[in-house]
Amino acid sequence: MPAAPSTHIIRKALAIVRPQFRLDYGGGIHGLPHWSRVWYHGQQLARAADVNPSILAWFAYLHDSQRHNDGRDPLHGHRAADFATRQRRDGAITELSPTEFEQLCEAMRLHSDGHTVSDPAIIACWDADRLDLYRVGIRPLPHRMCTPHARHPATIQAAMRMSERRRRAKTGR
Repeated sequence: MPAAPSTHIIRKALAIVRPQFRLDYGGGIHGLPHWSRVWYHGQQLARAADVNPSILAWFAYLHDSQRHNDGRDPLHGHRAADFATRQRRDGAITELSPTEFEQLCEAMRLHSDGHTVSDPAIIACWDADRLDLYRVGIRPLPHRMCTPHARHPATIQAAMRMSERRRRAKTGR
């Protein structure tokens, strides 16, 4: 899929998420910088797994959009799926087939539960998020990844460097 449709999705996602997002949008651990890194990883995983990158784009910008806090919030993925369902009903999420939309919702509902087996689109979403764990000091572990691309040491190292740059910029160290 060309970059333009993905850019359109990101603009739409940010327009619906930003006004209602409860946490630190620009600097928090679950805000825009995290979503952007998840999208970066998602693009590569979509290519490697041959899945529709639109699923990964929507996932990147919606999966943490309904968090109530930056700590333990076990229902945030379910709330994100409910939010996506309302957005689809209201005509905002039009790029996905019914099956792809259900994959998006399932990926959001279960993204923080530690699963490693599902269909390619769902596991690509989970890996895109897990590759950014180093932003909170958690090293992504190959055996916790779902896809061969995300398990590759070079992929993990590159993701950690990206997260580390963000951590250093935030703390000044």
